Amino acid sequence: MDGTTFWLAVALVLVIEGFMPFMSPATWRQTMVQILKLGDGQLRFFGLCSLLLGVALIWWLA
Repeated sequence: MDGTTFWLAVALVLVIEGFMPFMSPATWRQTMVQILKLGDGQLRFFGLCSLLLGVALIWWLA
């Protein structure tokens, strides 16, 4: 992986992260409020699931 691939990956993350607040800011805000209400254990569980899914996708695609 060279530097260009890394920056393309970062750019793709920014595009994906910016899509929801751009298209529907009210829904995005409501979602963030609901996320803030989750407990630490719930957030850690979703974080772990995201990490595992990301690692599995990288392993499968690489």
